[in-house]
Amino acid sequence: MENLALIAQVQSYTAIALGLIIGLGAIGACIGIGIMGSKFLEAAARQPELIPTLQTRMFLLAGLIDAAFLIGVALAMFFAFANPLLARFG
Repeated sequence: MENLALIAQVQSYTAIALGLIIGLGAIGACIGIGIMGSKFLEAAARQPELIPTLQTRMFLLAGLIDAAFLIGVALAMFFAFANPLLARFG
């Protein structure tokens, strides 16, 4: 019975950690893309001739920011479906 309680405790802590990983990652990505977009608009207003170069770099950085968030989601899903912490009790 004690073994089942430990498994339930590991699963509950894992669920809390998953929520934090995905939630904080999403908040960070949204804030990062928002700041980057505002700086792009400021730079485009100051030097309109640089818009194509700035736009290319902005989309590259948006992809990198989003990729970092998706790596966090993939790690969270790994712990959700194939939790290596539960192997100790199996």
